[in-house]
Amino acid sequence: MENIIILLILVAVVGCAIYYIVREKKRGRACIGCPSSGTCPRKQCGCKK
Repeated sequence: MENIIILLILVAVVGCAIYYIVREKKRGRACIGCPSSGTCPRKQCGCKK
């Protein structure tokens, strides 16, 4: 029973992460982790980590 609960939590976390990435890509953000990704004129983020 514990394994099922852990699996459901893991699936929910991964599903939320995928949903967030898809939503941000539809908004036109090229680099989701970059703070200036929404204003980058070339759609290529210049952030170097």
